[in-house]
Amino acid sequence: MGDTGPTGPVMDRDEVDRALARLGAEHEAVETSLLALQDHAGRRLLEGAELTGVTGERWAAAEASITLLWTYFDAYTGALRTAREIRSRRRWSSREDLVALTELLRGEAVTVAGGAAVTTAGAPTSHGGTGRLSERYSLVTLVDRMNQLYAASLDMVVAADAVWSALPARIDLLAAELQRTRRLAHSVGVRPGEHPAGDDLERITRTLTRLREQVVSDPLAFWLPAEGSSAPGGGRPDTTVYDREARALEDVRREIDAVLAVRQDAEQRIVRLRDVLSRADRTLAEARTARGEVLAKIAATEVPVVSGPPTVLQEQLAAAAEYRRHAQWHRLSPLLESLEEKAEDELLRARESLTAVTAPLAVRAELRGRLDAYKAKMGRLGHAEDPELVEKYEKARRMLWSAPCDLRVAGQAVLRYQHAAAELLGSAPRVPGQGGPVDRTGPGA
Repeated sequence: MGDTGPTGPVMDRDEVDRALARLGAEHEAVETSLLALQDHAGRRLLEGAELTGVTGERWAAAEASITLLWTYFDAYTGALRTAREIRSRRRWSSREDLVALTELLRGEAVTVAGGAAVTTAGAPTSHGGTGRLSERYSLVTLVDRMNQLYAASLDMVVAADAVWSALPARIDLLAAELQRTRRLAHSVGVRPGEHPAGDDLERITRTLTRLREQVVSDPLAFWLPAEGSSAPGGGRPDTTVYDREARALEDVRREIDAVLAVRQDAEQRIVRLRDVLSRADRTLAEARTARGEVLAKIAATEVPVVSGPPTVLQEQLAAAAEYRRHAQWHRLSPLLESLEEKAEDELLRARESLTAVTAPLAVRAELRGRLDAYKAKMGRLGHAEDPELVEKYEKARRMLWSAPCDLRVAGQAVLRYQHAAAELLGSAPRVPGQGGPVDRTGPGA
């Protein structure tokens, strides 16, 4: 159009109708959004909560923004209503109507009394560097301002609601599991000050109580915004503290399960321990008896000393039985594990002592067996009455069957008998530990 006004070219009727339709659709969309925000569960929770920290600060700003939103919306509604009234006066709008509509639809014709320049307490503030009691906006600018305020307010409400929806319920479930674990721990003697797991349960309880209070009063302190996201509510609840305590509770549960397992099979384990220690004692007693026999029957031999059974293991076994009697399972569990390992070691030590002590008797028995085997072999071959063999046999036999027996001398006597037998048969016997041909005409030939 050729006609112009303060805001530029005057709009014709078609432009006015299109602008009114567009602004009407925007008005409806803004109204729907505002009503949805007004009814949002998160906003109602925020209104009724005692907020602290960052949430308290942001909610105070959001409340002022929401109030301002409605003020802007009312001004926008009034301006749109006025424009519609002017357009509806006549079917073909006059020039004066079109000028007024152009000014209203394109110019800064909307006055927000008090608006952004007034705080919630009604005190004037500085806006743009000058104190103002009102602001003038165009409808387009007003829509942009409402969209910005709405997005910021909705982001805060959605974030708080997301945290409240996710964390308190999970904390309550974990707290219920914590209480069940505490009762179970108490039943097996796991108590604060007496067992590390009991102290852990106390710490988890305090942490969860404090965490729930903080989540309820300051949910935004537990919100992680999504990087690069501009959508309202973009992000997720921060569950770091909750996850850490959940893992700690699971560790305690595993330890209590181990204590429960001890309670179920404690009696059998104690019986097995008594049996192992008893066998170790009997083996040591046998070793001591065998040592006396060796000292009496074997000469010129170093016989190791056999120590007595360790009394500390018996004392610990008695303590384990006492723990079981008084249901102190948390103390019994580590004691049994230690005792089982020590008892097996003690039985092995006793067996090694018996083997070391009886080694000379085993050597004497081996020499006796070898001597008799060679005699039987020579008898089968018709040399039983050979005088030299009979003499060497009797000499070796007297040494082996007399006490105390000198194993070194007796071994040489047996070896001389083997040499004599070999010479008689026309072959030289192999001296044990030396090279040479092997005598394959032994007792099993």
